[in-house]
Amino acid sequence: MKPLRLSLLILGFFSLLCSTSGDSSGIKRMKMQFATAMNVLLGAFPLITCFVFNIRIEGENYLPIPMYRHVASFLSMFKLLVIGVIIIGKDPFALFGMQPPAFWEWGQGNKIYACMMVFFFSNMIENQLLSTGAFEITLNDVPVWSKLESGHLPSMQQLVQILDNEMKMNVHMNSRPHHHS
Repeated sequence: MKPLRLSLLILGFFSLLCSTSGDSSGIKRMKMQFATAMNVLLGAFPLITCFVFNIRIEGENYLPIPMYRHVASFLSMFKLLVIGVIIIGKDPFALFGMQPPAFWEWGQGNKIYACMMVFFFSNMIENQLLSTGAFEITLNDVPVWSKLESGHLPSMQQLVQILDNEMKMNVHMNSRPHHHS
């Protein structure tokens, strides 16, 4: 069971590394990164070679703080309201006795562009509010890396060292004689 969890950890880590590469030749680069990473890890941990193909990945969302979720939800609804007002062409500034600003007049002359800008800009802000950046690595239900605490992803060398230390500690703990009374 322990080698299976290690295999899950390794595949999950490299899935994330591959998915975060923003290269235009994405699939080819992901395959090359995955193959290179697996070769490095399998060279460092030859005992897990036979377990690499029995992999189950479990992921879960790490929720942002409630205030960010509420702001993102409000922004989502506000975005739809603004797009609706742009399409209808009703001047919301007249309700407050104000002259419409230049960006509103431009938006009325370019409704499709204005709606797209509101949509994409709002989505960008919503995604930033909802993204925690969490990448937590556990081995046998023991946390071994936290991006939230460290602020960055582990390098390949750090990952190999972490896994090596954890496996040595597990072997040492499992080799201790158990005394039953």
